[in-house]
Amino acid sequence: MEQFKGLQKSLYIWTDNADLDKRVEQLKTATGGEVALENVHRLSFASYASSSFDLIVIECAQLTDNYVKLLHMLKPSGKLHLISFIGAAGSLLQEIKLSGFINCREDSDNTLTAEKPGYETGSSARLSFAKKNSSTLNVWKISGDDDELIDEEDLLDEVDKQKPDPASLKVCSTTGKRKACKNCSCGLADELENEKKQENAAKQTENAKSSCGNCYLGDAFRCSSCPYLGMPAFKPGEKVQLVDNLLKSDI
Repeated sequence: MEQFKGLQKSLYIWTDNADLDKRVEQLKTATGGEVALENVHRLSFASYASSSFDLIVIECAQLTDNYVKLLHMLKPSGKLHLISFIGAAGSLLQEIKLSGFINCREDSDNTLTAEKPGYETGSSARLSFAKKNSSTLNVWKISGDDDELIDEEDLLDEVDKQKPDPASLKVCSTTGKRKACKNCSCGLADELENEKKQENAAKQTENAKSSCGNCYLGDAFRCSSCPYLGMPAFKPGEKVQLVDNLLKSDI
């Protein structure tokens, strides 16, 4: 591990207690820095901050779900070192590369080494060809005198300014007119039916006559068949709109 000399903070991930103290001392001697310990089965519960270590040493490679986490735990250009790994080195190196590591290699002493890129995960930088070009800043600037511009209001006549009747806007897509087709499902048929009922109600109101002449005084002066029964009193001669359900009353 002489290649890791000078690294200040390392994490040693272990699987068993056999000679653990000896291995930790060897790592301290090789790096000359601090060494923290973590069990491989407890790594998923660990809460180390990002960019915490210069070096992470693992006793085995049974960390399929945690290589990305190790990448975040390493400082930029930090090293990942696997010893006594299990399985084919080629597939393991591929897995480490897909997790974001670079410079992945198999060493001669049955170990694997990889490196975190020299920038923090999630950082960004401006591309060299993304510089602002001052010649393109005024592409949409209009040249010429303001007198040449046309007033938009001059393009409209009085007919264009008139608001259309909302009732005329809804037409049947089949007939092309304000007339419902035979199998209407857009609601136009119901709307036309309601309009017809309102027109009939208005006509019946106009034709409603009082036989006693006291209907305007209120229910106390109205007979049992009075069309104004249940309505408040009103002034003589005042036009009153009868409710549709009153017009259909069987009384």
